[in-house]
Amino acid sequence: MAVTSIQLGQVWRSDADGQDYLVTKVYNELFTQYVTLRLAGITAPDTPTVRVKVTKTPQGAALPGYTFTQEGSF
Repeated sequence: MAVTSIQLGQVWRSDADGQDYLVTKVYNELFTQYVTLRLAGITAPDTPTVRVKVTKTPQGAALPGYTFTQEGSF
């Protein structure tokens, strides 16, 4: 699912394991945008982060393998 922009604090659900991940960092490397995700839960500070490359389409930005979970919240 595409959103207009990926921002800090957004929650994305992994399509592989169904767990929610929080966007903790958005950054650019050369011509590519990346996000750092951390598991959203009580044990989050102890879990490793995940780096995901942002895909951009005419519909917006998306994270491959993840689904935006806050559509109705805004």
